[in-house]
This record gives sequence, C-alpha cells and structure tokens, in this order.
Amino acid sequence: MAEKTGVGFRSERGPILIALMTTTGLVAIDSTILATAVPSIVGDLGGFSQFTWLFSIYLLAQAVTVPVYSKLADTFGRKPIVLIGIGLFLLGSILCGLAWSLPALIVFRAVQGLGAGAIQPMAITIAGDIYTVAERARVQGYLASVWAISAVLGPTLGGLFSQYVSWRWIFLVNIPLCLLAGWLIQRNFKEKIERRSHRIDYAGATVLTLGLSLVILAVLEGGQAWAWNSVQSLASFGMGGLLLVSFVVIETRATEPVLSLWVFTRRLLITTTLVSLGGGAVLIGLTSFVPTFLEIATGTSPLMAGLALAALTIGWPISASISGRFYLKLGFRPTVVIGMLVTLIGTVALALSAQTPSIAFVALACFFVGLGLGLAVTPSMIAAQSSVQWNERGVVTGANLFARAIGSAVGVAVFGAIANAVIGQTQLAEKDPGTITLASGMVFAAVAACALLTLAAAVSMPAARVADTEVVPA
Repeated sequence: MAEKTGVGFRSERGPILIALMTTTGLVAIDSTILATAVPSIVGDLGGFSQFTWLFSIYLLAQAVTVPVYSKLADTFGRKPIVLIGIGLFLLGSILCGLAWSLPALIVFRAVQGLGAGAIQPMAITIAGDIYTVAERARVQGYLASVWAISAVLGPTLGGLFSQYVSWRWIFLVNIPLCLLAGWLIQRNFKEKIERRSHRIDYAGATVLTLGLSLVILAVLEGGQAWAWNSVQSLASFGMGGLLLVSFVVIETRATEPVLSLWVFTRRLLITTTLVSLGGGAVLIGLTSFVPTFLEIATGTSPLMAGLALAALTIGWPISASISGRFYLKLGFRPTVVIGMLVTLIGTVALALSAQTPSIAFVALACFFVGLGLGLAVTPSMIAAQSSVQWNERGVVTGANLFARAIGSAVGVAVFGAIANAVIGQTQLAEKDPGTITLASGMVFAAVAACALLTLAAAVSMPAARVADTEVVPA
C-alpha cells in the first residue's frame, strides 16, 4: 500500500516529487552539458572572447525573469508558470541546435534562459508548498540528486557529442526531456488557487532588464571591445547604474512590484539572499572555466574534463540531503557557516594548485566546493522560504534564486573579463597552456575571494530556532 504521509516516492506526494525532479533535470543537465563543449563550439563558430556570453545571456535572461514569474505564480498558481517555462526552454533548445553563428547561438541561449527563469524557482516553490521544514531537507536532497546525476550524465553527453557527433546535440537532447517534464507536471500536479485581480509591473521588469544588461555588457566588453575608461564603458556603467536606481524608485511606487523590496528589509532574508548571490558566483566561476582550463592546460579530453567538474555537482546533493540533520540540531546559521568554510577551503586549494594542474586534484577540490555549497545554499533557501506564508513564498523563493542568477551572471562576466585580460584576442587553438594556466589561477583566486565574502554574509545571519512548519527569529 502506498504511503499516506512521508517524503518517499510511494507517498501521495510521490508523483509530484518525480515530476519536480524531472523538471529540475532540464536546467541541471543544461548547466553541465555546455561547459565541456565550449572549445568545440568556438572552434566551429569562432569568437573565443565572446564565449562567456553563452553563459551570461542565459543567466541574465533567467535572472531578470525569476521575480516576474515568481510574482505571477503567487497570483495565478505555480502550474501554469512552470509549463510556460518548459515551453520556452523547449523552443530555445531547438533554436540553439540550429544556430548558424555564435551571435545567433547567444540570442537563442537567451530564449532558453527565459524558460529556465520559470522552471527552477517553481520546482523549489512547489516543494516548499507541499512539504514541511523538517521534510524539506530530504526533498531538497532528492532534487539535488538530479544535479548529481546530471553532473555525470551532462559532461558525458557533452563530451561524447563534441568528440564524436556534433555539439548541436547538447541542445537537441532537451526536446524529449521537455516533453516528458511537461507531461508529468500536467498529469500529476493539481493545485487550488484563489483567483484575484492583478497588475503586472511591466515598467519595473523592463528597467531591471535594461539596467542589468548594460552593467553586464560593460563588464564583459571592458578591456576587449573597448577600453575600461572609454566613453562606451563609462556610458554603459553609468546608464546601467541609473536604470537600477530608477528600478528601486519604481518598485517603491508599484502596486504589485516585480521584486518586492520588503524582502530586503528583513535581516534573515537579506543575509540568505547574499549567501545565494555568492553561491551563484562561485558555482558559475568553476562550471564555466574548469573544463576549458583542464582541456588546454593538461590536454585532456572534453569528456574527462567534464567528469572532473562533475565532482562539484556530486558533492552538492550529498551534503544537501543531510543538511537537515545539521540545521535541525545546530540551527541554520552554524550550518551555513560550516558550508561556506568548506567552500572557501576548496576554492583556495584550486587557486593555489592552478600552476601545477592535475585532473585528480581539481576533481577533489570541486567535490569539496560542492559539499560546502550544499550545506550553505540549500539551508539558507529553506530558512528564507520557511519564514513567510504561502502567498509570499513565491516572491521570497524568486528573490533568492534571482540573487543566485545575478551572482552567476555578474560573476561569469567578471571572471570572463579577468581571463580575457590575460589571454587576449587570439583564437582558442593558438592559446598557450601557460597563459591559460595563469588566467585560470587568477579566476580561481577571484572565486575564492567571492567565497570569503559569502562566508562573511553567513556569519551575519540572525540566529533562528527551527520549528516544524516555520522559522522563528530567536
């Protein structure tokens, strides 16, 4: 007989959990399958100095739409939003597989990002809706296990496609996965929502998108397409900054702001958001640079480089699944601090060892970083979700994931600027391994500095006692 309660797959919530895991798999596989194919893509389409846009534009599109989708989910419900996200992700994947140039591929990656902006936060929000605080760590472990499977499956597929078929299949493989995910959500997830009138904050969403786009453009192209002190650079930073300030003003006056500013008035939510921001930057710093670093510095294959990176997303679900034992016994703040300490140790080890690259050592360091992020990012998300009611949970989850996506988008831009400043404008095939090693060492050092700042944010989290259904500030 199936379980009536519990977190297992045989419980009455089991089919929903399977649907959420399948949906999460879309974003998880996409995040690990692309990095190993970067050398093949730029070898076919050219434009090494622009390759970070493949990550940045995706993350930017994801970031700016997360708060929009999250607000709509609190109005219309979670199900229609996640189905829209799956549809957009499917469309973007098809277009990416047909891309004829790097600029076209970058544009189509943005379409994928628009879909991912709905998929990931909705999966986490739905889990927060149907499971208690005590159950969520185990559920997040199940969801994180999808990342562990993808950590092996993604690089393996990416390496095999790049070496033996075509990099285009790293996108086309999403087609059956999207269809399966959409069918499972439609069939298994039923929700009851209270319909009410709403006003979409179009002005806030538009200004936020433009402001972030200009800032990230300035970071990515500074020192490449134009000098840092050029008119273009100063104008991009200046206009981007002004638009972001205008966004804050707009949100204070909006009836239903796309990013509710009250989220940033509570200390618990502020600090957990900062942890998510730093975690996103650390994660993208490694996933976007480790494979290319290993492939060029050690001459290893895309498949082996991807499997070394896979250690990171294997470590994450292991620690995420047991994080409940930590925060239920120690509290959220000590758990997150321990996680960021482990993360810092792993990133420092990577930076110190960059001059003597070793696949085994890089894999071990990535594994420790994954363990640390699982203990830090997952509990901080649960703490944020559990501190609010249902009608605010979508906004809080969205703000937390928005911060993670912004950390990733800005992080990859900054790390890419550091790498390009060392590497220069020549083609990837002409890169000297010593130059790649130097650039990677500087990038890993920047990632370690980011981990240190995130640790400081974790230390400043307010103490909280954990109840079964809510987090109560101590």
